[in-house]
Amino acid sequence: MNFLAHTFLSGSDEELLVGNFIADSVKGRQKEIYPDGVRRGIELHRLIDTFTDAHPMVHQSKERLRPEQGKFAGVVTDMFYDHFLAANFEQYASMTLLDYSLYVYQTVQNYSYLLPERVHYFLPYMIKQNWLYRYAQVAGIQASLNGMSRRSSFRSNMSTATQALEENYFIYQQDFQQFFPELQNYVKQVLIG
Repeated sequence: MNFLAHTFLSGSDEELLVGNFIADSVKGRQKEIYPDGVRRGIELHRLIDTFTDAHPMVHQSKERLRPEQGKFAGVVTDMFYDHFLAANFEQYASMTLLDYSLYVYQTVQNYSYLLPERVHYFLPYMIKQNWLYRYAQVAGIQASLNGMSRRSSFRSNMSTATQALEENYFIYQQDFQQFFPELQNYVKQVLIG
């Protein structure tokens, strides 16, 4: 769900970015059918998820959300964190969020022959509505959470989550600001090693 963070952490390696982008739609050993660079992106995505799930700041954010969001607290936390990355994108990147979002969409489309069916389905909507760019606004996060809530096969309160974000904005922002540099350092170490 947090496409912005995953693609951003891929740096300028296009195959890594594509793998990181599609990873949630690639199950288990299906990664073996992809070219090396894309496979590395899928593996990086999984390592990022593992690091994120084990991080104390992320755990703190999730626990704050758990009474209202239940098992979706992690998904909502991911979306909140993508919001903070988007809203402050130029602090982390050398290009604007709009330019970056267009770069991601073009890069992923360049590899359309590799995309799983699920990605082929949602990508046109993502591009048309510019999900990555709209993450910078709370209303954009709200729209994404509404969509996920509608598509969920389980009852969820994701459509009400931005109320918690607005009520505790600076607390969640501080969680993100402490967490994200550590994630960036972790990814650098993974890519070097």
